[in-house]
Amino acid sequence: MASLHEAVALVTGASRGAGRGIALELGSAGATVYVTGRSVAGGPTTDHVPGTIDATASEVTSRGGHGIAVRCDHTVDGDVESLFARIRADHGRLDLLVNNVWGGYEHAECKPLPMAPFWEQSLRQWDGMFTAGVRAHLTASRLAVPLMLPAKRGLIVSTTANLAVLPYLPNIFYDLSKNAVSRLVGLPTQQIVKQA
Repeated sequence: MASLHEAVALVTGASRGAGRGIALELGSAGATVYVTGRSVAGGPTTDHVPGTIDATASEVTSRGGHGIAVRCDHTVDGDVESLFARIRADHGRLDLLVNNVWGGYEHAECKPLPMAPFWEQSLRQWDGMFTAGVRAHLTASRLAVPLMLPAKRGLIVSTTANLAVLPYLPNIFYDLSKNAVSRLVGLPTQQIVKQA
């Protein structure tokens, strides 16, 4: 990977899984990486699953980057606004946003991903996927762009399902939310380029 020693990045939902892996690779390239999530050292983790933002940020630093853990519930606009205000105050810019935060699995009736007919599934899963997933990606993106426009560069990435392999995912809530994220990252690009 090319050196990213001057880059300022934000990886949402980075206490575990893909977000953690992405943050660690950015750290290995030397980036300053803001790591967000709800699971913090010394507190309860989401669904008691191992992994915290503090552990991820520490490993980012040990790999040569600069990891900064920021507790952020991406379903709470005030938390997200405070996060971006901090990045602006600390660096005045953002070079890379990786939207990885996701929801919809936090309740027992949503695990594993239900394959029952949609009318038998919990609307909690719908709400989680669209609030902690799609809406969270949109909110972070709309706050990131003003930090990228002055430099006329930046990159916004959103993790989603491989829709080329499975054009229709087996759970309708999951399918609609993942397709919404794909549309989100594809359409605003032209608007952003016009503004720059």
